[in-house]
Amino acid sequence: MKSRNLWSVIGAVTLLGALLLLFIPGSKQPAPAAEPAQPLKPQQEHKAKHFTIQSDIHSTHQLNRLDAKAHLHKMLSNESLRNDGQIRSYTQNEQKTHKHFQQVRWYNLKQNKMVDIQGQLPKLSKNDKTLIAHHFQIAQQKLKRGEAYDSPKFVAAGQPYFVVAEPSKDRKFGAAALVNQAVLQEVSNHQKRNLRLIPYPKEGKFKVESVHADTLSDITVKTGHDNEKASHFYENEIVVSFQQHPTKQQLLDISKEISCDTPRKLGYAYVFRSKELDYQQLRSYFEKNWETKYTEPHYMYLTNDRIPHTMSNTSSLPDQANAQVNIPNDLLFSQYQWNLPVIETNRGWDLSRGSEDVIIAVVDTGADLTHTDLAGQLVEGYNIVDKEKKPLDDVGHGTHVAGIIGALVNNGEGVAGVSWYNKIMPVKALDSSGSGTTYAVAEGIIWATDHGAKVINMSLGNYADSQFLHDAVKYAYDRDVVLVAASGNDNTERPGYPAAYPEVLAVAATDSNQKRAEYSNYGDYIDVAAPGTNIASTFPGNQYAALSGTSMASPHAAAMAGLIRSLNPNLTNQEVMDIMTSQTVDLGEKGKDKYFGHGQIDIFRALQAAGAPEVPLQMWPGRTLLNLEQELRKLTGPKK
Repeated sequence: MKSRNLWSVIGAVTLLGALLLLFIPGSKQPAPAAEPAQPLKPQQEHKAKHFTIQSDIHSTHQLNRLDAKAHLHKMLSNESLRNDGQIRSYTQNEQKTHKHFQQVRWYNLKQNKMVDIQGQLPKLSKNDKTLIAHHFQIAQQKLKRGEAYDSPKFVAAGQPYFVVAEPSKDRKFGAAALVNQAVLQEVSNHQKRNLRLIPYPKEGKFKVESVHADTLSDITVKTGHDNEKASHFYENEIVVSFQQHPTKQQLLDISKEISCDTPRKLGYAYVFRSKELDYQQLRSYFEKNWETKYTEPHYMYLTNDRIPHTMSNTSSLPDQANAQVNIPNDLLFSQYQWNLPVIETNRGWDLSRGSEDVIIAVVDTGADLTHTDLAGQLVEGYNIVDKEKKPLDDVGHGTHVAGIIGALVNNGEGVAGVSWYNKIMPVKALDSSGSGTTYAVAEGIIWATDHGAKVINMSLGNYADSQFLHDAVKYAYDRDVVLVAASGNDNTERPGYPAAYPEVLAVAATDSNQKRAEYSNYGDYIDVAAPGTNIASTFPGNQYAALSGTSMASPHAAAMAGLIRSLNPNLTNQEVMDIMTSQTVDLGEKGKDKYFGHGQIDIFRALQAAGAPEVPLQMWPGRTLLNLEQELRKLTGPKK
């Protein structure tokens, strides 16, 4: 009888395999792929990247001005702030968390009185003081006429500044602020690294080796154009997975023979750091003396963001995006956040706004734990780089990603996240240079999984296929975690990891015209596309910045997975990913293609499918196949 049941199941699985070709979107023969834009030559690429950096700096500058005006309006509308003591106390408290507001002046325009509150001003020359006083004087004159003031950007003490002023509604009071824009230099430096316009990753205590991603032969990365072929690892380290775990004594013997401190163990693999041997020598030692499953370099993973060419605006949105419901009152939403309406986020909020029970981990550079637009949105995280410290973001990348997922919605300031209520778990696996090792990323995935994350976002990548990292990915996937990763920004078809692993949802980037972002990596492994160009989000120091890259596309999809799991907790991770890939807007050539995958994500359609009482038709074969596979394992499993 058991034999008959077994053959029945096998027959059903075979039949279902044929049905899958008919029912599952994208499983049919791939349509002819659209031709990509001609890749830029190295000199053209270098010039284009410099242009896009300048464009993004301009966008961030505009975000800062709008945010500064909002803070002045909030201050002026607070009717309890009318005497000098109240004004000074309120402003000094604000300056503790908004250090870029380095000087604020409050004006009683009717009584011709002024309160001057100075924050952390740098050492100013006489000329600097004269220049600042000049702009404050113009601001006061404007306020007396009931007008606002917006100064041009100027330099004082070697740093960029502007002065902005706003009158109260009744024109009895006014407020002006001197705003430091050091964030512009931070964004510039950050993106020069991410665009590989400067040598990166930077040499540190241990030498970084660059190799060809396919052959592991030595390669020198001189330009950003070279980066698409390169992977990086620490020259004096090796990752080893043994056939049988070595004993404590054997580990001591190994450490002595290769001049190594105590190795690090994670999962089933070990990382050895030698004081004398390089990778090739280490590999030769282990292959000669030990039975191993695999040995591989200890790879480095880099952030995946890039700067846009132009600032998007609402006029570039499709018609239906201008007629959305659920328009939040967040200050920067209507003018800058084209990305949320275009993927039907607003309509989706009618179906799900997230749940505190579904945690989304961000394995990245950490997060600004005191950012007002992330207040209450973060759960306890982990710092792999320095386990004695909190996962504070010293780069900006992780804070930006976290804001895309879950910046506070309807709090009247800053930006709106895709999710209202899903908590974010910051896991700092990348250091202050924006890079991290295979071990750190793998440990971050495992730690997040073990501490309750239901979704993990990885806006990072490397072109080398690491079995060590893949083991960590499979560990999370086998525990029902939805894993989402950025595809990379080198405009190459070369698969990037972890995005290209089959257990991971790989995300490409689109722009505000729903075209493929010119920097976005592509290939048969791409599952979906999401907005990635010129995305406004949170930045350290209670600031905001506009960044671009598949790093920005990936968290849109991760947040969407969080909304789906909040609406229907009974769905498995694979079912969530099936919904995400089946309920898309098809872009490019009809059907699945290597530029957009199954298409651009659509949050409203996906939530409709996830919340349906019956299994959607296009998901029926996948769910049935899963049930049949489980039954097959029962029938063929070992006898008890």
